[in-house]
Order: sequence, then structure tokens, then C-alpha cells
Amino acid sequence: MDADNSQPAVAGDHYAQVIVVGAGFAGIGAAVKLREADFDFLVIEKGEQVGGVWRDNVYPDCACDIPSSFYSFSFAPKPDWSHFYARQAEILEYTEQTVKRFDLCNQIHLQRELLEARWDETKNEWCLETNAGVYRCRFVIMACGPMHVPVTPDIPGRDSFTGTAFHSARWDKQYNFDDKRVAVIGSGASAIQFLPVLRKQAKHLTLFQRTPPWVLPKMDIPVATKWQRRFARFPFLQRLLRRLLYLQFELLNSGLNRPAIVKRLQSAAMRNIRRGVKDPVLREQLVPDYTIGCKRILQSNTWYPALAADNVSVTGGVREIDGDTVIAADGSRHVADVIIYGTGFEVANPPIAERIVGKSGDTLADCWQGSPSVYLGTLPEECPNLFMTFGPNLYTFSSAFVIIEAQLKLVMRALTEARDQQVLAFSVGNRRNRAFNDELQQALSKTVWNAGGCSSYFIDRNGKNSSNWPWTTFRMRRKFASFRLRDCDVSKS
Repeated sequence: MDADNSQPAVAGDHYAQVIVVGAGFAGIGAAVKLREADFDFLVIEKGEQVGGVWRDNVYPDCACDIPSSFYSFSFAPKPDWSHFYARQAEILEYTEQTVKRFDLCNQIHLQRELLEARWDETKNEWCLETNAGVYRCRFVIMACGPMHVPVTPDIPGRDSFTGTAFHSARWDKQYNFDDKRVAVIGSGASAIQFLPVLRKQAKHLTLFQRTPPWVLPKMDIPVATKWQRRFARFPFLQRLLRRLLYLQFELLNSGLNRPAIVKRLQSAAMRNIRRGVKDPVLREQLVPDYTIGCKRILQSNTWYPALAADNVSVTGGVREIDGDTVIAADGSRHVADVIIYGTGFEVANPPIAERIVGKSGDTLADCWQGSPSVYLGTLPEECPNLFMTFGPNLYTFSSAFVIIEAQLKLVMRALTEARDQQVLAFSVGNRRNRAFNDELQQALSKTVWNAGGCSSYFIDRNGKNSSNWPWTTFRMRRKFASFRLRDCDVSKS
């Protein structure tokens, strides 16, 4: 993408009325809406191209687990998705196409990493220090994404490993897996995609999993050319498909609190295990001991057949690493040429909080102390004129685009009201924020995420669920739509 990357390394302050941090889907969506509303804005992005998580994750068979027609902007449909579940390269291409379609290239400054965002009380504006100079703005939208910083576990002896090691989000494209002994640590959403590919190349592959996931079958089929043409010629067909998918995911969300639905989902997952694995001992290793939905529900048709292959073995978590050997929790030793960490991302405590300094002079991370508390997952206390996209407690089993577009309506309404009413600064007060989060945590206590019997990345270091939205996205959209600046403490010029 030919975004504007022509600025000198340091050339004084850049100013815009609104600055968006991050050029993944949330940042691109924010830019589209800001342009439509005629705001003066810029987007700063630390990478060399747009795309966010779809730029960074390039491991084999990387793909979406939400249907393509639903995993895209409602205002920027793509009729020619090649698969019902799009692959990484095609999704990345869609981000670039969307930027060009809405003529955003000149507003996006690449290779601009945010080092610190500090609220300037005297000027009622944000000062954003980057690796390429200072940016200033009245309003800032933090579109940094929830799956941004890879987590690599602090395993004893990790640094002693004599082979090659990398996280799945930092894939080594040059590494040749032919005839290698591969250790995969983690069995989450990334591992179930790349492991079936690697096991065909490797001499032997060992999976180290602390907790097996629930994995449903995946309707992973190509989209016929005739249907691509129909979607292009009759856009209402794709809008209808999108609406049906939305309702299906809403039913899934609400159904996870109904025992009959949960039982049917677990039965489908058990059938998936039985189809792919005939060995009763291995089957036993792969059956989770928690309720489906407690962790992220995964989908794959190749995961279980891959684990049943002759050159694959499955064991428990890792106790330590000693030179070229990975030692499992049961004491078994496994020599490896390469270790791949499929251990996910920091989700419950957004790392960007360490770089945001609000009115109090403390970082958001210091204020939160490991348990984020944000009004509607969008407006943090002590941070006037700042919005977070996909912030704390907004994750649910639906398309990220439902959440992004609901948030963008809230953001744009607030920005437009602030412009029309000549508001200098606004922020959510402690009482309103506390009341919302108390209600949210009470609702979460009854959900499968909290009461399903698992330990997941949804739970923060203090044992609080700082990730999930306990209600439907119907309710999310209604609640966001009802937001007005009168809900905030406001100062005017």
C-alpha cells in the first residue's frame, strides 16, 4: 500500500484534530468514518504496511474462523471471497483494497510507533511521542487491537535451547521443516491451523498442551465463481447471508448459557474427535474437562487426523527446556530441532495501557493494576477525548466487525457532538464507569466464561474477567447507540 511515508524522521510536531493509532481493521474503519464526517485526521501505524494481525500472522494455513462475508465491513462488501472462510493473504489484501477504495493512503503514516501518549491539561490535547517525532491532536482513537503482543511463556531453561525457536505470530519464513523434530507448545487457534501442515513436512512433531481445546468441524469450502458473480450483481444476496450469519452467531452466544444447546455443541465436538482419532488412549488426552465455550471455540477438519498421524505425539504442558530437549510435565524428554510457541497474545490486560498517561499523570496500566475498567469498553477514566477500539470486556463469539462498527458509531456520535457543541474535553466519571463495570461483572459471574471450569486468557492476573461481554451484541449495539456526551464530564470553550 502506498501510504504516506514521506515525512522526515523528525520535522516538528504534526497536528490533526483526530489521530488514530493503528491501521488494522479498527483503524481503517475509523479513518473511513472520519473522512465521511469531514474531520481532519491522521492514522499512525508502526508497521511497514496496513493490516494489523493479518499482516503479522503469516504461519501456514492461517485463516479466519468467522465466515468471510461476515468478517468484513458492512459498508465495504467484497463479493468475490474465494473461500467461505478467507485465508490470511486474501484478508490482508482486503485491508489494502479498503484503504485504496476510500482514498485513505495520504492519511496513513507508516513506521510510526507510538512510544507515549500524554494528556496535556493546559492545551486540552494529546501529545503523542513516536519514533519519528511528535503528533498532537484534540482527540485520539486507540485502534491497537486485542491480539497485538505475542505471549511467550517463561519456561525454565527457555534460553538454553540450542535449536531455532519462534512464536507463531513471528513466523520464520526461511526455516525449512523437512526432516526436522518439531515441538509445538500450545494448542490454541493458531496451532490447530499450522500443525496439520507442519506434520506433513516434519520427521516428528510433538504437541505440548496443558489443556485440550473443544474443536468443532469447519465448513471450509471454496465459494463458486457463479456465487461470486451473483454477490457482485445482486448485493442484497450477500447482505442477506451476512444477516443470517449474524443471527446464527447471536444464537450461539445466547445458547452457551443453555444446557441443552451446550450439550448439543459438545456432542458435535465429540463426534469430531471420534472421526479423526481411533486410538482410545489418545482420544482421552484430547477430551477437555471443562464446558464448551469456557475457552474460545475452535474449528478444524484437519486437527484430529493430524494428531493421530504416526509421526505426531501428544503430551502435557512443558516443565522445562534443557539444551535440545523439551521436558514435559510428566518427565518425558523430547529432543527438538525447533520450538514453535503457539501460546497466543496478551488479551486481558491491553499492553497499550503502558503507553497512555492520563490526567492523573499515571499510566493506564498503573491505574488498572492488572484489571482494566473501561466504560463500554471504549472510554477509560482519566483519559479525556480518548477512545479505545476493541477495549476490555468487548470480546464475544461473533465477528469483530460487529463490535468495531458498533463502537465506531459511538465514537463518531461523540466526536460530532463535541465539534458541534465546541467541547474542549470530555471524560467518563468514576461513578458511571464503576456502575457499568459492576453490572458487567455481575452478569459475567453467571456465564460459561467464568463458571465453565477452565483457566483462560479471558481472566486477568487478579482473577477477574477483563475480556468478555456477557450479553448479546444486540444489547451492545443498543447500549452504544444510546451514548451521548451528557453521560460525560464536559468542558467547553
